[in-house]
Amino acid sequence: MTSPVPAAKDTLTIRDNRTGREYEIPISEDTIKAADLAKIKPSDDGPGLATYDPGFVNTASCKSAVTFIDGDKGILEYRGYPIEQLAEKSNFLEVAYLLIHGELPSKDQYDSWVHQITYHTFVHENVKEFMHGFRYDAHPMGMLMASVSALSTFYPESGNIADPDNRQMQIVRMIAKMPTLGAWAFRHAQGKPYVYPDNDLGYTANFLSMLFKMSEKRFEADERLVRALDVLFILHADHEQNCSTNAVRSVGSSQVDPYSAIAGGIAALYGPLHGGANEAVLRMLRRIGSLDNIPAFIEGVKNGKERLMGFGHRVYKNYDPRAKIIKKACDDVFEVTGVNPLLKIAQELEKIALEDEYFVSRKLYPNVDFYSGLIYEAFQLPPEMFTVLFAIGRTPGWLAQWLELVQDKEQKIARPKQIYTGPRTLDFIPADQRWK
Repeated sequence: MTSPVPAAKDTLTIRDNRTGREYEIPISEDTIKAADLAKIKPSDDGPGLATYDPGFVNTASCKSAVTFIDGDKGILEYRGYPIEQLAEKSNFLEVAYLLIHGELPSKDQYDSWVHQITYHTFVHENVKEFMHGFRYDAHPMGMLMASVSALSTFYPESGNIADPDNRQMQIVRMIAKMPTLGAWAFRHAQGKPYVYPDNDLGYTANFLSMLFKMSEKRFEADERLVRALDVLFILHADHEQNCSTNAVRSVGSSQVDPYSAIAGGIAALYGPLHGGANEAVLRMLRRIGSLDNIPAFIEGVKNGKERLMGFGHRVYKNYDPRAKIIKKACDDVFEVTGVNPLLKIAQELEKIALEDEYFVSRKLYPNVDFYSGLIYEAFQLPPEMFTVLFAIGRTPGWLAQWLELVQDKEQKIARPKQIYTGPRTLDFIPADQRWK
């Protein structure tokens, strides 16, 4: 028996050996719809076929025009623009505009965009009191997650996600306020007074001011450091359907306000398998300790006794293009701060991994986390702040993906299928009989 779908060139023919039936499934953009598989049934009244794909290794949950990745070739593009060009010639707020609006801004659009974000960097004073309520040793990411979620109570109109003007207002607010909240989380852990935004400074320079300003009238960071951090923000701005972006889309599919959806993304990024990877790289480099210990460590990796952190990626089977850019940024940062002694160990590890057949054959190339931790540490930031910087950079990408979601008529509330493996049709025994 053949399904009513007409055979065509771009189709997949499936034969169900249980029934002998054949089905023609349309192929579009190298993809088949999971709903078409549900038509394949052992009987007319039985359940349809489903796919089992833990971690969404080969399942597309959406169509997106935000970010393109070719992992085999090491290509990363935002809205069609290569990441190398954006990192070299653009700045973070321009890239944020590109991600949100889908095109590069004119001068008037850019000036208006920067003005709006600068104007909205301040937060309500009650947010300050809210953050004061955390313990002295609260993790900055926990504080950031909670305070972003709390913003939905300060802007209750944010729940009206069907209004384009309202959506745009919340997007501006969130990009503007994220550095303020992140910096205040850092100051809280330091036991230092919170620093208000300085509207005469650029986005990244203002963030550094809120992090480190003390008694001086104005904190002016070295321009090389400002530029290096701006580049890092650009590199982290979006990365397709990663764990945190998937979380933003999943939470956002319930049509909740964007602050709550982004808080879900922050929660996902909080995990050590996602945002905490660069901290793991630093721990590895410190444990190696010196160049003399590298051969034994490499041997331990090959024997399965050690893990080479910062190498390999779910998507990239080539050199992560972001890692090449960060490696260049290291030179500018260390020119100001002095060279991190761990850099030589990192460079030697990279050299071995790129030449040793064991790593080459497994396509274990350096990823974005391998060098970023060294730069953050050069800024004299503790490891627990690394993920906060990641979140600030990723915010425009999260918002671009959220905006795409709420305007996509094909999207539905997220509810994956499951394969039930538990018992069935048990007889309930009342407590007075079970406990005798």
